[in-house]
Amino acid sequence: MSFTRRQILAGLAGLTVVGLGAGGARYWLGRPFDRKTHDYELIAAPFDMELVPGHKTPVWGFGPQAPGTEIRCRQGDLLRVRFINKLPEQTTIHWHGMRIPLEMDGVPYVSQLPVLPGEYFDYQFVPPDAGSYWYHPHLASSKQLGRGLVGPLIIDEREPTGFAHERTLSLKTWNVDEEGAFTPFSIPREAARAGTRGRLSTINGVPRPVIELPAGQVVRLRLINVDSTMTYRINLPGAESRIYALDGNPIEPRDLGKEYWLGAGMRLDLALKVPAEGTELSLRNGPLRLATIKSVASTDAPAEWPPALPANPVAEPDLAKAETIKFNFEWAAALADPNQAGPAQYWQINGQAWDINDKTCADRPIATLKLGNHYIFELRNMAQYLHPVHLHGMSFKVISSDRKKIIPYFTDTYLLGKNETARIAFVADNPGVWMFHCHVIDHMETGLMAAIKVA
Repeated sequence: MSFTRRQILAGLAGLTVVGLGAGGARYWLGRPFDRKTHDYELIAAPFDMELVPGHKTPVWGFGPQAPGTEIRCRQGDLLRVRFINKLPEQTTIHWHGMRIPLEMDGVPYVSQLPVLPGEYFDYQFVPPDAGSYWYHPHLASSKQLGRGLVGPLIIDEREPTGFAHERTLSLKTWNVDEEGAFTPFSIPREAARAGTRGRLSTINGVPRPVIELPAGQVVRLRLINVDSTMTYRINLPGAESRIYALDGNPIEPRDLGKEYWLGAGMRLDLALKVPAEGTELSLRNGPLRLATIKSVASTDAPAEWPPALPANPVAEPDLAKAETIKFNFEWAAALADPNQAGPAQYWQINGQAWDINDKTCADRPIATLKLGNHYIFELRNMAQYLHPVHLHGMSFKVISSDRKKIIPYFTDTYLLGKNETARIAFVADNPGVWMFHCHVIDHMETGLMAAIKVA
């Protein structure tokens, strides 16, 4: 059964949506149990959305919107989300970038059983880190993410940051045709290469929107790549802009420069000094306009650049005593059996291809780490295609690359370039079996995933 946006909203009549505090936080169908915590009741359901003017696309969304309802919580507070599945198939929610207990990680048959249609699951955790994150299923991912089951998760800093204004911008390119009908989310020949790309780029579900920002103010733009495939080459010609955080983790502020490559699953916190009233800027992906930023009148005095954001409490790896483990990300399409039953296997890590339909794969981890020990992962891309490499449950520090200069920083997703070898380091401080995979969903579902056990 498909719902329209109007039908879902009508069904919510009588339920309270509560706002709290100067931050404008919202409780979607939730009820706060004290003034320092956020409750949400999050519904996944089908509805029709007008992505292409004059045409309806049968999307799946949270909230009801696609990308889904923005969930906000303050760093160190308890976040409680009751997830209700109104879809025609089972699903889960993975909280991308969160260092949380395994049982809240949302990976089916590893951390939880799938949530069946009509059932619910209560996610409860305390986010230790502030920053820009997002949520999505970890089941039938190419279809479910492709239909719109993605949403932003914002964890506010414990103390004021100096930013009086901010916007969350979820970037997604949809696999739809000129009449809004879905095209294939995964095509074998594309899965074996760069991944199956869509054709309609949107920000917060709107193609090429006009974003009005107050003149003279410094606005925090939280760019979140919720796409299944695309790497966006983010640039803002003619703008004064500085990077304040990468993938949720603060850095020493620096100019955006020519462009920043934002791979699937990655996030960029960008501070923009909004120019004089009436000025327009183009937020672009390479040469292509994603949105127009329009400066509008503001009664506030012109703002200065805020100080650097406070660091997250991530353990610093000791490189001198770290054990090094090597991982080769290999193209194996030439070895794939066209008559093979089940999913194709075009990719592998250290000679092992993950079978997305095998519920026992996580029982055979590619590496077992000792809890509390320090590790360096050497990531080698042996192909001509980009891999945004994501590790669940822990943050890692990018320390070097043979292709570019690295200013070390913490993250959960690293964009591994063509034929690049990079080194990342971390403390294995979160026990469990954690997924380690490429966030180009085509690649993940055709072999480029493994399990890392910490015990």
